[in-house]
Amino acid sequence: MRWRRRRRAEHPVSGPVRIDTRTKDLVKRAQPGDVAVIDHADLDRIAAEGLVEAGVAAVVNAARSITGRYPNGGPQVLAEAGIPLVDHAGPAVFDALSEGDAVRVDGAEVWDGERLVAKGELLTLEVIEAAMADARASIGAELQRFAANTLEYIEHEAPLLFEPVTLPPLRASFSGRHALVVVRGHDYRHDLRSLRSYIREFRPVTIAVDGGADALLEFGIAPDVIIGDFDSLSDRAMHCGAELVHHVHRDGRAPGREALEASGLPYHEFVLDGMSEDVAMTMAYEAGARLIVAVGTHATMVEMLDKGRKGMSSTFLTRLRLGPVLVDAKGVNQLYRGQVRHFDILLLVASAFVAVVTIAVVSEPIHVFLDGIQLSLRDLWPF
Repeated sequence: MRWRRRRRAEHPVSGPVRIDTRTKDLVKRAQPGDVAVIDHADLDRIAAEGLVEAGVAAVVNAARSITGRYPNGGPQVLAEAGIPLVDHAGPAVFDALSEGDAVRVDGAEVWDGERLVAKGELLTLEVIEAAMADARASIGAELQRFAANTLEYIEHEAPLLFEPVTLPPLRASFSGRHALVVVRGHDYRHDLRSLRSYIREFRPVTIAVDGGADALLEFGIAPDVIIGDFDSLSDRAMHCGAELVHHVHRDGRAPGREALEASGLPYHEFVLDGMSEDVAMTMAYEAGARLIVAVGTHATMVEMLDKGRKGMSSTFLTRLRLGPVLVDAKGVNQLYRGQVRHFDILLLVASAFVAVVTIAVVSEPIHVFLDGIQLSLRDLWPF
């Protein structure tokens, strides 16, 4: 395959190791200048953006960052950020390195002092672009397999998704209101920036899915509800005053429960299968939201493929259930035009009046004009 050719980096990169088989857990610990060692086949865009934001100096992937099944965007994000990506270094790298080890990434090689600990393939931007072209050419077969597996999953899981649900006793009122579901996913900053006027006018109930709470706080918006397994949430967001809802699966799986209990904060449980973002939308829908606006959620085929078969099935079934009540933030941005409120007009008139009065008080010509009028009146009607 064309994307396997190697090219050495011009300059070696050195730094302490951050190592984890779960990329999103590693991102929470990563510091600028670290060398991230991961095991992430088909590295997705969101994971790569997290590594870029963390400021890692290089990435060593034990797995293949591009298997060729579909055009995943993660490797290109790293390449465009100038972060070297050593690919397919092999699982032995996890035995050879530990958290905090000082390593040097030189081309496609990883050195611990004078010891060569791993050797992979250096994925440059040119190599990645060639790989993406190959993946796009063969995506049809992958989608066919994916669709068959998804339909099989839907056949077993659809009845559960459409069963009645028991909502948690939230303080936030959804009935007849808009709800804004925020995931810290692809392009979330652009979406939130574009929705400022919409949020100011409609004041939707804000539901953050895990790290989506930090996304809202970044824009000065306090979330009303935070839902998920709380595995990518900052301490600031955890204690921001939002109602906490723990997503629990029907089979009893409840990842993140220990962290919630350790925090000592009160929380509710919501039992439903699927991805947390889909569960958040379902909760808003069942609570009576008139419109649900989704920010940063998985919308494109590639994003769904990133989530795997169960993730895509959950997203598909949720959208089928919600129908026209659910709209994507980008659609709202295209169609919505902020209306001028009566309060805004009143505020503008009041501001203009204050400006006129201020000018009258401080302006010397106006003082002379008013004094002239006063003298004329005295001449006409002497007292």
